[in-house]
Amino acid sequence: MLDVYAGSRALHQLKIEGFKPEQFGTVLGASGGPKWFVLAGIDRVMVSEFLAGTEETIDFVGSSAGAFRFGCLTQKDPVAAINSLAKHYSETVYSDKPTVAEISEKAVRLINTILPESAQHEVLTNPNRKAHFIVARCKNAVAYENQALQMLGLGLSAGANIFSRRLLNLFYERFVFSVPDRKLQFNDPSHLETAVVNLSKNNLIDALLASGAIPGILKGIENIKGAAPGMYRDGGVTDYHFDLNFTQGNKLVLFPHFYSRPIPGWFDKSLKWRHPHRTSFENVVMVVPSEEFIASLPYCKIPDRHDFTKMTAEQRLPYWKTVLSETDRLGEAFMELTNHSKLMEVIKPLPFKTS
Repeated sequence: MLDVYAGSRALHQLKIEGFKPEQFGTVLGASGGPKWFVLAGIDRVMVSEFLAGTEETIDFVGSSAGAFRFGCLTQKDPVAAINSLAKHYSETVYSDKPTVAEISEKAVRLINTILPESAQHEVLTNPNRKAHFIVARCKNAVAYENQALQMLGLGLSAGANIFSRRLLNLFYERFVFSVPDRKLQFNDPSHLETAVVNLSKNNLIDALLASGAIPGILKGIENIKGAAPGMYRDGGVTDYHFDLNFTQGNKLVLFPHFYSRPIPGWFDKSLKWRHPHRTSFENVVMVVPSEEFIASLPYCKIPDRHDFTKMTAEQRLPYWKTVLSETDRLGEAFMELTNHSKLMEVIKPLPFKTS
């Protein structure tokens, strides 16, 4: 039901020490739109039950949908918050041919619903669950809202990325919006330009909206307070499923993910030869829904944003509701990993190549 994959150092450590909350210093949340619904059951227990067993400081690092999740999981009542996100996100309905304006307006409504002012304060002041949201600041043609220019910029970005992820520096700068009392420690083997900005009540909503602002689908967020002037878009552009080496001492990285193969950046989705670096995943523990679990879901797949166009609302809503309910079984399987014998039954080396 739940596959567990670990990098070389993490695998060695888990086999000796078991699966314990105090081992982890970072939790990752990847981009992927409604794909995250398959992780809802894990999210419901990860903070409220598993990580409740430690008072160690843990960094929650998310891009796009991962940032939305962690804007919930760093609230005082993470279960209520993540259930609110699941409900309002999954029940969103658009017109037959939604415009960028319509999709963007509903995104604003969603974020304001799951993050009222009191919840924003909880995220910013959480004593040991530290939120970090990744956003891409755009350069050149990608910075324009004009669709033709934006598409030109995306095409040029994709072409440059084929040769090297480092060439994305011509078009984007990674911005990490972090709670003010916590600096995120990581190394980037691709050497993308990175800036760090303190989250505050003046920019929290905009940072989250920007982290999920898919180019060509949603409006970008311009001139976020506290950050450099410019246009900000989806953090998955630079960090789709991550290729970063997080360095919080000897702590491990917990990565609940919907796929067994992480894709470094948005433009790498079709590049089968683009693998994450070995150093980025040595200390990572991935928990992934098994193929058998996915086959048991309606349509034998996890949700994705194409469901909005390929299904009617009458088909999509009950399908997504079923997935959100069925993933409670994954939450139960996740908690069973604390049983060492159960962990040893399912833990495996990473199933993908690294460079």
